[in-house]
Amino acid sequence: MELEEIDLSKNVEVTEEDVEEKSKSQLIKIAGELRDRRNELNQEASRRATLRDRLNDETRNRVDEAHSHREKRDELNNSVQSTKEERDEMNRSASELFKGVGNKKKESGAKKEKPISALEKEIESLEFRQQTEVLTGGTERKLIEKIADLKEKYSEKKKQLEQDRELGEKKRQAEHSRREASALHREMIQLADDAQLEHNKMIECYRMADQVRNEADEIHAKFIHAQELADFHHEWFIKVQKKLRKMDKRDESSRQSVREAAREEAKKEGEEIYERFKKGQALGTEDLMKLQKAGLL
Repeated sequence: MELEEIDLSKNVEVTEEDVEEKSKSQLIKIAGELRDRRNELNQEASRRATLRDRLNDETRNRVDEAHSHREKRDELNNSVQSTKEERDEMNRSASELFKGVGNKKKESGAKKEKPISALEKEIESLEFRQQTEVLTGGTERKLIEKIADLKEKYSEKKKQLEQDRELGEKKRQAEHSRREASALHREMIQLADDAQLEHNKMIECYRMADQVRNEADEIHAKFIHAQELADFHHEWFIKVQKKLRKMDKRDESSRQSVREAAREEAKKEGEEIYERFKKGQALGTEDLMKLQKAGLL
């Protein structure tokens, strides 16, 4: 922010010799010039102080705004951290669930067994044969053993299907956890971007605060300069005023002396006229006025 430089050519130059040697009329003129220049400089100093104070207020506002952005940034960074922890927990949960599902699939995939519906049909067929055909003792025993073996496999297969349903539920839970983790990751990225935006705003506010503060410091230096010049003129104005008061006292003393001398002269002359009057001399109008002035009539 630019300010016009003070025109130093308008300053009033006074020396101690001027104060002691100049005439009263000259000193009255100098005092007026000093007073006017002092007032002008005081006004300039006041203008600069007002501008400086406004800039200092703006600096404080910028700093307050920066603090606000910093608080928001810190809050967002805390949210980023908590969201990251929640995302990581979801990912761990999903990974554990998927791992369990994968292991079970490997186990079931290694065994190439008939589907449960085929086992059920085979058992029904063998039981029907046992019930309808005439079998030898050895053939029937083998048939019964085979039916028992198939029923055991059927029971195991049924249990396996139950486990598969549980695996399906775990898979759904794992996929849900993974989707939640992805959503949390997107939220974390958005929070991080918002935190960076608040950080950038904070940095900009601090930068502007420094810039305005530097301008305020420059204006303050110019205020000091104007105030010092005003004080300089005020000091010389006081010196000249003191000299003028001394002159006034001296002039008053001189006038008092003249008045006293005149009174003494009038009194002396009046006494002489009064002596003539006592001796019987006639007095004129002027003599009577002198007696009156001397207080003898």
